[in-house]
Amino acid sequence: MSEKYLKEYEVGYTPRLVMEEASRCLLCHDAPCSKACPAGTDPAKFIRSVRFKNVKGAAETVRINNILGAICARVCPTERYCQQGCSRSGIDKPIDIGRIQRYVTDSEDALKMNILEVKPRNGKKVAVIGSGPAGLSVAGYLAMEGYEVKVFEKEAKAGGYLRYGIPEYRLPSSVVDKEIKRIEKLGVVIECNHPVEDVKALKKEFDAVVVAVGHSKGKVLPMFAGKRFVKTAVDFLHEAKRRKGNIKVPEHVLVIGGGDVAMDTVTTLKLLGVKQVTDVVYETFSEFKASKKELEGAQKEGVSIIDGYVPVALKGKKVVFTHRFVPAKLEVKADLIILAVGQYTEAGLLGYEVNKLQEVEKTEPGVFACGDVSKGGEKTVVYAVRSGKEVAYAVKKYLGGK
Repeated sequence: MSEKYLKEYEVGYTPRLVMEEASRCLLCHDAPCSKACPAGTDPAKFIRSVRFKNVKGAAETVRINNILGAICARVCPTERYCQQGCSRSGIDKPIDIGRIQRYVTDSEDALKMNILEVKPRNGKKVAVIGSGPAGLSVAGYLAMEGYEVKVFEKEAKAGGYLRYGIPEYRLPSSVVDKEIKRIEKLGVVIECNHPVEDVKALKKEFDAVVVAVGHSKGKVLPMFAGKRFVKTAVDFLHEAKRRKGNIKVPEHVLVIGGGDVAMDTVTTLKLLGVKQVTDVVYETFSEFKASKKELEGAQKEGVSIIDGYVPVALKGKKVVFTHRFVPAKLEVKADLIILAVGQYTEAGLLGYEVNKLQEVEKTEPGVFACGDVSKGGEKTVVYAVRSGKEVAYAVKKYLGGK
């Protein structure tokens, strides 16, 4: 069943359909959608360009503001951001901004546009630890400003969670490859299979160091620790992506968790042919953390989602749950249990306590934190891009740039 997993889930717009969707835009003077994008992509401007058949202008708007525009077009939970602000919502439904952006970036690739420009080298060197969305973002923006940037990645291939976490049906590896190649063309050097153990030693070689490691470890609830039939969602998604869906999964799988990672997990399981996938979620549907699109995709594939329950005991391969608000008990037995209950970065990483990495700029001049290990924002790709832009400006300011 790996063929379904490898096939991109959502079909892109044709030229005719993208024009029909763009023509629904109200061309707001003070467009709320553009104010709602964490990365500042300015949907109103690029939709207007599409509407008047200026695809190159649209691509320039997307790419200059969002260096990972083709990726965000596919995985950004737009209903939380730009589409939530869309004025069209008061008439019928919001503009499908993500799919229009995907059409623009796909056209950019097909027409081999070279939009991003690089300033002359300024003699300053910056190291970036981690090649996930935040690391790629900060590296790309610094390279455009003339800095010599080297990215250190512990895995065999660059991309971080983009490469090893987001399922193939949502984000094809080919798209990740093209985005990374675009950043490398700016002069960024990415060194894979190179874990960094000492930031301070790296600081002696570079003028600034950016720590952009992600939350790559899945949390395990104490009652499940050490059980062979229990996996974290992070490990499962990594294995499925690395092996292109060619993995064996039993007929009945229980998933615990209700965020986007949980939805990726349950949908992946169904696409791989699992007969019964049960997802038990702490939140009720009114509190749900997963994006609406991801939730609807899981339900469409036939996942059984049970909300409002907390795991309280494990009896063999049977998990006992109690409801948060009513006196109800639930028991689910499964051949495999997958936990999607949060992620973290290993303590003591790189010689720093993780919680102190958020304050590292104040205590260690020339060292910056970016992405998951920095303060503020949601743990989404678009917020990682925003974090990368902000840290690029901070590094530039620290090194004397204007």
